[in-house]
Amino acid sequence: RVQHLPCLPRYYSGEKKAPVLTVFIGGNHEASNHLQELPYGGGVAPNIYYLGYAGVVRFRGVRIGGISGIFKSHDYRKGHFECPPYNQQTIRSAYHVRNIEVFKLKQLKRPIDIFMSHDWPRSIYHYGNKKQLLKMKSFFRQEVESNTLGSPAASELLQHLKPTYWFSAHLHVKFAAFMQHETNSKEELPKATKFLALDKCLPHRDFLQIIDVEHDPNAGDSLEYDAEWIAILKATNSLVNVTQSSWNMPEKNGLHAKWDYSVTEEAIKEVLEELNHDLKIPCNFTLTAACYDPSKPQKTMEPVHTINPQTTEFCAQFGLTDINDRIQQAKEEGSGRGECEEEEEEEMDSTGSAEEPSEYNTDNSGLSSFNPDEIMLDEEGGDEDLSTCSVDPSPDHPPEFSTSFSDIRIMPDSMAVSSDDAMDSNNEELEKSGGSKQVEEKSSTERSLKRISGDENGNSGVKKIKRRNQAIYAAEDEDK
Repeated sequence: RVQHLPCLPRYYSGEKKAPVLTVFIGGNHEASNHLQELPYGGGVAPNIYYLGYAGVVRFRGVRIGGISGIFKSHDYRKGHFECPPYNQQTIRSAYHVRNIEVFKLKQLKRPIDIFMSHDWPRSIYHYGNKKQLLKMKSFFRQEVESNTLGSPAASELLQHLKPTYWFSAHLHVKFAAFMQHETNSKEELPKATKFLALDKCLPHRDFLQIIDVEHDPNAGDSLEYDAEWIAILKATNSLVNVTQSSWNMPEKNGLHAKWDYSVTEEAIKEVLEELNHDLKIPCNFTLTAACYDPSKPQKTMEPVHTINPQTTEFCAQFGLTDINDRIQQAKEEGSGRGECEEEEEEEMDSTGSAEEPSEYNTDNSGLSSFNPDEIMLDEEGGDEDLSTCSVDPSPDHPPEFSTSFSDIRIMPDSMAVSSDDAMDSNNEELEKSGGSKQVEEKSSTERSLKRISGDENGNSGVKKIKRRNQAIYAAEDEDK
């Protein structure tokens, strides 16, 4: 079952157990301080498993991988240096994707069945119904046509991993696509990826879909470690970085003695022997924060940096570096260069530096256009830019890419969509519909700007997170 789960997890009551085993990744509206306790993954509640910054697990023979966070080029090459208490920069950079996670995932050789990312892989919209997408989200038009919407890092992983399914969220719209991958040789069998993004979990929105995936009916119902992924974590352990200095991953450019960290069958066999061929992930969820009790109002408390026993056990078992423990050591030794000190905030430029360019030629995240459906922090200028970015298309995709790209698709039967979703896109009709969408876009933007601003008199007041709560379910759907 694929479902867009908003803001999961926030707090656990300490009593209930999820009725269905749930595997998830983090986005940009999760409780970053709790998820940061589990950089390699772990249980956040009974029967709910987080994949970590990046991870791969198995369930009944199905191989499931994912990468957490959203892409921002100015943080992409930094280490995981953030820790509670956060300042106005680190509260956002904590959920930004890092190059080391992409590097680790690119070492995978064995096939992936399901992969998850929060923001969309860049270019995936060219393999689905762009006409319907732009009808639903007209404010994406400029970035879709210039091929700059979405994460270039996720697109790189999509081209490398070629999973059977890829699920994303972030843009708050249902969208299906079918991508046929090119083969590197005549002997290689062609692969295809079925992509699906779902809408917000609200009334009258497409936020749930059932998909049948081939699996091993004889396998147990326990979540299992992936031996190749564990071997890759061990092989790349020396690359762990907890500083905010930008750095590049090893590559074959004459500057690195080693650049290939993919693992051999012998290394995978060693992992299996270490585990006595028992790959079952232990159900060792541990409470690290007081449970929320609505009958006992609690004072707002500043989050503290916590070392999670699940991570401690995992790192000890496989000889890995506990990232949070390393950060804590750096703080205690006074060599952390103030990553977690608020007084350093003024010296930290959240927009990046010209001396430290990204390996990608654009700085768009999966949501650089203004999306009225996106939940935003007040005065959060550095994360979801309210302006529509004007950037040059990448060399791989010239300006006329969207008009020259073949729009012929084969929509998979197993990914059932409505008749509107499956309509063929027509660029000529898209251009004709542009004028009528301007009024719609303007009204949507005005409505959204009003939502994220202060009171009607323009007073912003104290910064706070605006969330849709249960009252939204009784309100009229804004997208009707």
